[in-house]
Parts: sequence; structure tokens; C-alpha cells
Amino acid sequence: MAAVPRALLLVVLVALAQLAAPGCGGGDDPARPPAPGRPELPFPPRAAEPAGAPAADARPAGRVVRVGDGPEGVAVDPRTGTVAVGLRDGRLALVDVRTGRARRFVRLPSAPRHVQLARPGGPFLVACEDADALAEVAVTGGVRVTRVGDGPHDAAALADGRIVVADEFGATATIVREGRVVARRQVDVQPGGVAALGDIAAIVSVRAYTVALLGARGRQGDSQNAGYGPSHAVADDDGRVYVTDTRGGGLSVFATRPRLRFVGRTALAGSPYGIAIDRRRGRLWVTLTARNALVELTIGDVPRRLATRATVRQPNTVAVDERSGRLVVASRTDGTLQLLAPSG
Repeated sequence: MAAVPRALLLVVLVALAQLAAPGCGGGDDPARPPAPGRPELPFPPRAAEPAGAPAADARPAGRVVRVGDGPEGVAVDPRTGTVAVGLRDGRLALVDVRTGRARRFVRLPSAPRHVQLARPGGPFLVACEDADALAEVAVTGGVRVTRVGDGPHDAAALADGRIVVADEFGATATIVREGRVVARRQVDVQPGGVAALGDIAAIVSVRAYTVALLGARGRQGDSQNAGYGPSHAVADDDGRVYVTDTRGGGLSVFATRPRLRFVGRTALAGSPYGIAIDRRRGRLWVTLTARNALVELTIGDVPRRLATRATVRQPNTVAVDERSGRLVVASRTDGTLQLLAPSG
């Protein structure tokens, strides 16, 4: 057998160390699910992908409309009632949240994975992985494209106007302001999901299995273990970060004030992946791709499960209109959107 290069061996050892120990902020590895529910970890470490969905065995709740090929990545602008949906063919569909009717289609540099809203009124932030680009798309369809790092997966806007882009294959976060790259910072390996908390960002690193904060000065702080396969995150107004542990089957909660620390976990069997937050109503929404289901939970240190709704097949992403409470779920398999009335 050929000798293993020292550089490669070092990378593997570092990754294993991150799996074996809790985050640098301390704690007793709290985000890991208790035995015997621990899944087997892949070697070498790799990102957790959403589970493939079975054929739907229940009628999806609400209304289902066709939107285009392979929709993934959804965000809603509450000011205009516009839903932005990423499509596999490299377009962004701008859809009316009430009717499901497409208002226009916008050409992107490449197909997106995830979409976020910068602020009410827009723009939508679309990370275009294959083009190494961030697209800022106005609700009227205008586009501004900025070249960023290697394989941008997600992006979030901070309160001060900066945009943080997770460069998944570059182990970097690119900071963009008004269409210009103003900084690029090293973060834990393979950053995926990003959530904004005022002027800082929480970044989930999907191969290091960590969550960390990128501070106002652009430096990554201490990281915490975020489970067996964390993927995406949202944040509430009280400084909590909610992280879906896709491989570990749970939702982990972290406080960020005065420092990053684990505070609670809710078990969610069925490959939790997509996540959205309704701050106005104090609700979280998480998709379970292995079960074609959408779970409603309370916000808080230990989210409480309230209800489950049947979804379209392969519900990789979910978004909420915080003005009306309407929900939108995208089916990557069927090319459809599911429009749901608010709960209660």
C-alpha cells in the first residue's frame, strides 16, 4: 500500500478530533443524540444529505401547484407576497404566495440550492454553487451577481448590510457589501447553512459537524459540536440558533449570548433538513424528507412539537410568510410547491 501523504493524514486526524470532542466552547458533547440512537458516522467525514423520500402515502395538506423542474431553495418576501423558488434549470421562479401563480422567471448563473431573503422588500439571496457566485435578485426580477468563493451553498444578510456567503468547498466565508467582496475568512471545513443574528452570523460546517459564530470583525469564534450531520440553521430574536441534525435525527438549540453554548435538543426522526422560522408567531417549521412531513414546533431552549402535516414528496425546503403565516414547501422530486394556510 502506498504511504499516506502527511498533509492528508493531518486533515483526517483533525476531522476525527472534531468528531470525538465537544466544541471549543466547552460542554459534554450535548448535541449528540443519546445511545442507542447514535447513527454510524461515515469515514472519512462527509456532509449529511437529505434522505430520499418514499412515494407519498398521504394526501398533502393545503394546495399543490406546479412550479418547474427540481425546485429547491425557497424564501418569501412578506412585503410583496413574493415567493422565490430555485429551479434545477438555473432559474429563479418568483411566485405569488396566495395563488401559487408564477409572476416571472429570472435566469441565474447556475442552479441554486438555497435561497434567503435579505430583508422585507428584498432582495433574495441566491447562492449559485456551480458558478461560484452570489445572485441578489430583486422582487421585480433585477439581478446583481458577485463572484465569491468555492461552491457557495447559502447566504444571509446581516443588520449592517453585509452578506455572509458560506463557500462550502473553500472552508471560507465570503463577506459581500453592495456587490463587492470586502473580506474572506477561514471557517470550519465545508460550511453549509448560515443564519443571521444582527451583525454576526452563525455558520454550520457540515463536514466538521460544528456550528460557530462569525463576529462583527469577521473572525470565527469558538465552535460547538452540532450533532452527527448538521445541515441548516435559523435564528430567533433572542439570540438562539436552531440547527437541523439531518443524520442524527434532531433539532439542536444554541444560545449565543454572552457566548455560544448548547441549551437543548428535540428528537425528530425522519431526516430533518429544511427549516424556517416564524418569529412573529413563535414557531419553527422543519421538513422530514424520509417521511414526507412538516413538523411545527415552538421556539425556545427545548422546542416542543405541536403538529405534523403531510407534504409533497421530497420536501427539502420550507419557507414561511411572516405577515400571513402561510407556508410554502418545495418538492424536488415532483416539481411542485405546496401552499399551506397558517396553523391554528
